[in-house]
Amino acid sequence: MKPRFSHQRNRALTITEVLVTVVAVCLLALVALAQSEDSQARSQRIRCVNNLKQIGLSYRVWAGGHNDKYPMQVSTTNGGTMGLANGRNAWIIFFVMSKELNTPQILICPQDTKRTPATNFSRGFNNDNVSYFVGLDANLDHPQMFLSGDDNFAVGGASVKSGLLRLWTNTPITWTAARHQFVGNIGLADGSVQQLTTKGLQQALQQIGVATNRLAIP
Repeated sequence: MKPRFSHQRNRALTITEVLVTVVAVCLLALVALAQSEDSQARSQRIRCVNNLKQIGLSYRVWAGGHNDKYPMQVSTTNGGTMGLANGRNAWIIFFVMSKELNTPQILICPQDTKRTPATNFSRGFNNDNVSYFVGLDANLDHPQMFLSGDDNFAVGGASVKSGLLRLWTNTPITWTAARHQFVGNIGLADGSVQQLTTKGLQQALQQIGVATNRLAIP
């Protein structure tokens, strides 16, 4: 029996086919990378929300031992910070709640690249170890008041700096892209946390129930 030979030849890929294949692989890689980055961003937003929930709970626990008052409404002789928090030292409110907070690491937003978590509250703890503002006027009588949250605000297009920020119901406040891409997290006086767009932030400011709010920006 004579061996059979195939008359078919292996055809090499053309340059066009190679280029199409390379482009397809690159597009798949870009899609996978975008999905990975988006998943990481979502994870960091969730961690930020969880941080603020723990902070809100710490406020409530602290208030439970101080006649339902937050540190900002309690005199220094009774362990509070009334008169001390002037906007430039937001950290001091968290310092007096150190036992309730347990660890200073929850005071750093995972997407805050400008600050670093402190290892403890006892040595060198300051505004450099805090990502979240403090609502100096927040109290349990007004549950929708801003208690804490991301501090990457802009007012009238200018990013806010460390210090005292006064907000009125019509203040043109927005988020910057510094953390959650023009979305931010706000912890309210009742202990809840809201993820807000700029529009949601402005609406929340109008619904607080008081004319002005003072925020200590670390």
